[in-house]
Amino acid sequence: MRETERGVSMAATDIGIDLGTTSILVYAKGKGIVLKEPSVVAYDKDTDRVKAIGEEARQMIGRTPGNIMAIRPLRQGVISDYTITERMLKYFIQKSMGRRAFRKPRISICVPSGVTEVERKAVEEATYQAGAREVFIIEEPVAAAIGSGIDITKPCGNMIVDIGGGTTDIAIISLGGIVVSQSIRVAGNDFDEAIIRYVRKAHNLFIGEQTAEAVKIRLGNVYPRPQVLTMEVKGRNVITGLPKTATLTSEEIREALKDVTGQILDAIHSVLEKTPPELAADVVDRGIILTGGGSLLGGLEELIGEHTGINTMTAENPACAVAIGTGEYAEEMAKLEG
Repeated sequence: MRETERGVSMAATDIGIDLGTTSILVYAKGKGIVLKEPSVVAYDKDTDRVKAIGEEARQMIGRTPGNIMAIRPLRQGVISDYTITERMLKYFIQKSMGRRAFRKPRISICVPSGVTEVERKAVEEATYQAGAREVFIIEEPVAAAIGSGIDITKPCGNMIVDIGGGTTDIAIISLGGIVVSQSIRVAGNDFDEAIIRYVRKAHNLFIGEQTAEAVKIRLGNVYPRPQVLTMEVKGRNVITGLPKTATLTSEEIREALKDVTGQILDAIHSVLEKTPPELAADVVDRGIILTGGGSLLGGLEELIGEHTGINTMTAENPACAVAIGTGEYAEEMAKLEG
């Protein structure tokens, strides 16, 4: 092997992982995002054998026979099933690196800012067990800021609101670190669950997770808009148990999401109240940056901007910002270690 080929192969062993409750993204040096799949594993309860991982497993949710379980091994940003998480990580790492990888990867992986030391250690240990030769832990708001193109090393305040699947992380970042932060276990999945609850109560209709997500994408908007959209959904009648169809409106869904968005707004307000005056002035000048898949919900920019009086913007690639930042952090750590 020529020296240049060896250098490329070794550099490719530095990867960043956004280990999310809903999705897992992998960033590889020189390639960008090389994998984006649902954090779902389907396995046989009787034999303990994994049947599918990622998108294939997600398609099985709500459609499996009694012996097959399709689960999300992370809940609210932390590991809820260690063994399944380890298997999932191992599969995605191998899939990202390909068969030609000859060396264990050095991995940077993110955790919510509010995790306990035990929860952080569980992520680190699972990553080692999945095949990492070295593991770096980075907090999600820092990764999100880096992935949004913010120079976090400067002495000025940047406010990040990262709305993932299981947690919303809010932080003021300056001089490379978090000054004030709050992590709440309310996020994108709670939007889906709020829709499921509303449809059950208002329409006597059971709908599944995938239907709720489709409703969120089609009708979800948390800020009033002139045009009312409608969508027909199918599910099971709560009373009769028979198949049923109902028509939902965007106004209904906005009402259904009020409680969840209210909790996020309260957390943003709480962080701003604790922010030192000089950094608060920076935030007023620079605005609030939204990242994470949950930030794609329609009207969030306007709602947060109106609530805080601060210009609010969504990052250029919000769903991938944490993964990109985690990967770039891995590159920096590799440089420091030579």
